[in-house]
Amino acid sequence: MSRGEKPRVPREERSPVGPFTADGKTSMRRCERSTRGQSLVEFALVLPVFLLLLIGVVEFGRAWMTRNILTGASREAVRIAAVQGNTASALSRANVVLSSAGISGASVNIADDGAPYGTCSVTVSYAFPVNAAGFLNTFGILSGNGITLTTSTSMRKEY
Repeated sequence: MSRGEKPRVPREERSPVGPFTADGKTSMRRCERSTRGQSLVEFALVLPVFLLLLIGVVEFGRAWMTRNILTGASREAVRIAAVQGNTASALSRANVVLSSAGISGASVNIADDGAPYGTCSVTVSYAFPVNAAGFLNTFGILSGNGITLTTSTSMRKEY
């Protein structure tokens, strides 16, 4: 035995290390035939749930963006109505904002209390169509034309 060499221990006296068993054979054996398709079955069970979750996140994001556009339209319209007192111009501005975002069919209602320095409010409603998850209608999970998004903004008049 040379200077830095460790003494050899016979194989049967060594303790198992790593994936080896006590007799020195590896414990990583091939899967038996009954468990061969397990990963495929698990994937088939998880995939629909994952896709439904993904579609839900996308639709929620679209609805949130649409509601923000409705809020912006109502804010701009109520500002024109409160400062200028011109409801026709306020309605026109709301429709311009909505059409620039590709939203058609939204209803814009302008309410003015008629009092000097009173309040005026604009309410914008829109039937948000659920496009990506339209197949849910066939299963009865989602019914109707979509989800109604409504936003309202009030402001005190300056005249």
